[in-house]
Amino acid sequence: MQTIFVMVKCELGRSYEVADAAVQTIQEVSEVYSVSGQYDLIMKFHLDEAVDIGRFVNNSVQTLAGVKDTFTLITFKAFA
Repeated sequence: MQTIFVMVKCELGRSYEVADAAVQTIQEVSEVYSVSGQYDLIMKFHLDEAVDIGRFVNNSVQTLAGVKDTFTLITFKAFA
């Protein structure tokens, strides 16, 4: 299992819509938070090892209506 975080910049006024769409349509989503700063949302995903991260983000996250930009963080190790 691999864990990634995707920071999402949304079109103005659409962050709640994007967050709801991610939760409802992307089965691999674990958590979605609104954040302050350059991005509007941060999404946490758990993916099977065989999943191509680039294709997943391109096909599942960047295609959500209202998404302007994404920044993907790939994790290596979880600390308790």
